[in-house]
Amino acid sequence: MAKIKPFKGLRPPCDIVEQVASRPYDVLNSEEARKEAEGNEKSLYHIIKPEIDFAPGTDEHAPCVYDKAVANFKKFQEKGWLVQDTEEHYYIYAQTMNNRTQYGIVVAANVDDYMSGRIKKHELTRRDKEEDRMKHVRINDANIEPVFLSFPDNADLAKVIADTIVKEPEYDFITDDGFGHHFWVIDDKTTIDNITSAFASIPALYIADGHHRTAAAALVGNEKAKANPNHNGTEEYNYFLAVCFPASHLNIIDYNRVVKDLNGLSKEEFLTRLTDNFDVENKGCDIYKPEKLHNFSLYIDGEWYSLTAKAGTYNDDDPIGVLDVTISSNLILCDILGITDLRSDKRIDFVGGIRGLGELKHRVDSGEMALALALYPVTMQQIIDIADSGNIMPPKTTWFEPKLRSGLIIHKLS
Repeated sequence: MAKIKPFKGLRPPCDIVEQVASRPYDVLNSEEARKEAEGNEKSLYHIIKPEIDFAPGTDEHAPCVYDKAVANFKKFQEKGWLVQDTEEHYYIYAQTMNNRTQYGIVVAANVDDYMSGRIKKHELTRRDKEEDRMKHVRINDANIEPVFLSFPDNADLAKVIADTIVKEPEYDFITDDGFGHHFWVIDDKTTIDNITSAFASIPALYIADGHHRTAAAALVGNEKAKANPNHNGTEEYNYFLAVCFPASHLNIIDYNRVVKDLNGLSKEEFLTRLTDNFDVENKGCDIYKPEKLHNFSLYIDGEWYSLTAKAGTYNDDDPIGVLDVTISSNLILCDILGITDLRSDKRIDFVGGIRGLGELKHRVDSGEMALALALYPVTMQQIIDIADSGNIMPPKTTWFEPKLRSGLIIHKLS
């Protein structure tokens, strides 16, 4: 059963929250962060991407950069740009995109739940990325950025959300990308107890986004437990910062592919090979978006095509084999184009659906890429099925939008 608890959040005062809040550390590079933080000493980028305080080109993993994160984190607290709540709370964090709002409950999630598999993952993590975030958590003794978890819809928690959001939010602002961010503090003792109890009835939580952050937070908590001879399991380091969303609230968008060449084939030869496993239909010059699972969109040489996988080319009873990313990887990228390793092959690149299919067209029309392949997005239920079966999704399968904003709340480990 999911073990969570309330905590004393470290948060910016209402009047500067928009100056502090930032995009997550891993969705932009150092130069982009430097530009976004320009002229804003209160930006969280000074803590989560502290290399921006050094000369361009400074190694973001240099010891001086990690030290700068610590110094800046301390400065933010000393100047009152981050202030710790005096009591333990849960919080509601909501995001609005395209007139649709998703509501998450901000909790301290349990390290042992991750280590024992009650917080389930669906992606592999890279040790170098884990180690980077582990250093950041260790030296700051805090989870500066939240992880993004999901849970099967629960009536008791739905009521908590519904009862909370009718009240005036603590924070309420729109970022430059047009997304709305709304935040409530839950300070009623009965409601807090009800949240803890409701989560205790949920068998598992699921990592939606932020696998490296989750692993790093849990591994540091586990390190601290092993290093403490008086460890009893109630210490704050046994928990890490998470925003938990009901599965039905989440919006997963397409994660598409662009490929540099046709592996020596002509366009006609390539299209002919596709007909072995797909029904191929020319859609002309207008952008074509996949309409359902097992339907793909191909852009090549100024034209769009619909590709529909033929019966027998996939197995609906196999949680991995039924995925469109598996079908396209096996039957197009590998069998025809000779791309066998999506993680390392330089002939392929990936484009999040938030950029639109027009970005795919641009990448091909520019001559940079030979073709683009758009996929129908996976569902949250598919992610849950894969995590429950102990399987791992292929690389570059899911793209969640909107991303959690960092800096609205921080969890200190001691």
